Amino acid sequence: MTASSQSQLQSSSSSSPVATPEDRPPLHKVWILASRTHTLTAAVSPVLTGYHVCASYSPHIHQEHSSELIKVTFAWLLFCVFIQLGTNLHNDYADFVKGADDENRVGHARATQKGWLTPQQTASGSNFCLMIAAAIGAKLAQLNSSEGGIDWDWTIVFIILTSVFNAVAYTGGPHPLGYVDLSNLSIGYSGLGDLFVFLYFGLVATMMVPYIYVRDVLGEAVSPRDLLGGGNERNEVPVLLRTAFFMALPVGWLATAIIVVNNLRDRHTDVKAKKLIIAVRFGATFSQVEYGLLVFGSYMSLPLCLDASSLYSWLPFLSLPLALPQLRAVALGKKDGADLNMYVGGIARLQLVFCILLCAALRMSSPS
Repeated sequence: MTASSQSQLQSSSSSSPVATPEDRPPLHKVWILASRTHTLTAAVSPVLTGYHVCASYSPHIHQEHSSELIKVTFAWLLFCVFIQLGTNLHNDYADFVKGADDENRVGHARATQKGWLTPQQTASGSNFCLMIAAAIGAKLAQLNSSEGGIDWDWTIVFIILTSVFNAVAYTGGPHPLGYVDLSNLSIGYSGLGDLFVFLYFGLVATMMVPYIYVRDVLGEAVSPRDLLGGGNERNEVPVLLRTAFFMALPVGWLATAIIVVNNLRDRHTDVKAKKLIIAVRFGATFSQVEYGLLVFGSYMSLPLCLDASSLYSWLPFLSLPLALPQLRAVALGKKDGADLNMYVGGIARLQLVFCILLCAALRMSSPS
């Protein structure tokens, strides 16, 4: 923690509200609240999708290495979950010490702002989660050398390091992603925040399951030759990763929609804290249109993910009864402020249901 962060923490601690025993939930519920476990679908959905891409589009590899796929999926799921928990806890801490979370907050209760946890406790919880994530990531990045030593998959190393960095930089540090102002460009929080959520909880979280799985089965890092097509089992690699990329698009767009509705709800207090989210920089209407495009685009991208000639490709549309109330409330601006609280969890549930149906359609329509 930097000196400036410590001074902010000390000043905020002195003004931190003191929760009475009647106000304070049980400690385990406080940590669940601070961790925002209701948003963990954003970590689970892409990993689930990546698993089913592997099982559907690498039948020959999968039959011989099914236990390897389960092991890779579980390890990557743990990494993604702990990264998100660390991000959520650090956001709870940083938004309080920077003044974005105060008594005027209209969103869900924040443990640090309520005084249920001290800033030090929340920051320590975040650091603990990120250290676990880094340890899991380090294990995933290791390659067994033919000479008996350990080599590193530098693609995974880069992803692990940037994931941990983004978890902290999201709202922390002297120049957090949540408070960026690039002079005339003025790319605000949701501009950068949306981009990082789409990249890391969409493309990366989905595609790393097949990437690590194929790498471990082949016994070496995936090379450009493998991406273009090689021989024998390697012929399946480009198809596998290409399918994972297209499947990751709707997964990432729906994950991004979670942060859009969250920021739309919080824009009135964020503007006072000089938090340059898109809803502050470009207005509520811009964010409402963005939200509509993300949700609508997720359904329109299905022909890229599935065989359009198969009846099973229509399965994800069964989630429309969940999507339509979301679009009406958020994209059409029927709800605002605290009334949007239920729609933050609503879009997270939509993402999970959509991904389950997407995976079911993929498995049912695949040749394997």
